[in-house]
Amino acid sequence: MESALIVTSTQKSIDFFTEMLNAASIGQLVTVQTCGEARRLLLEREFDLVIINAPLRDESGENLARFIASKGISQVILVVKSEYFEEVSAATEEDGVLTVAKPINRSLFWAALKLAKSAGARLKRMQAENTKLQQRIEDIRIIDRAKCLLISYLKLSEQEAHRFLEKQAMDMRITKRAVAEGILKMYEN
Repeated sequence: MESALIVTSTQKSIDFFTEMLNAASIGQLVTVQTCGEARRLLLEREFDLVIINAPLRDESGENLARFIASKGISQVILVVKSEYFEEVSAATEEDGVLTVAKPINRSLFWAALKLAKSAGARLKRMQAENTKLQQRIEDIRIIDRAKCLLISYLKLSEQEAHRFLEKQAMDMRITKRAVAEGILKMYEN
């Protein structure tokens, strides 16, 4: 993790979270005091980790935690009063929010932070894999469209169209997708 957003209204908690995050080698720390400020900031940029120390001046923090967790790859740690812990935890765990009860135990918070870092790394790997798979699917779609055009305009069989694309890609030292895109430009315009 490289960046963290701390949403809290007290200087004492800012100092505590800053100390813990510095110990975890998280370099970029930003603090805000309200959920509204956090939402505006999250429109501009993403953070690897968001720590919400509830309650806040403008809302409880639960809705913000759920919103952030459902929106992207930010890991969310929601710190709540111990009397609300079970209720809030049950309501937010489906969204992937880690909930920690106050008063904060350093070792427990450290464990939650490590868990958030681990989950964030895993999520990023899965997202990268998903992006690669989506790219491969798009490549296949474009290549198949080009094959269909070759079949209909040049009266090639499916195998001949496939071989044509492969041979062009090898001869021109470009990808099959690039060859297919050229064919699409030529025949679809």
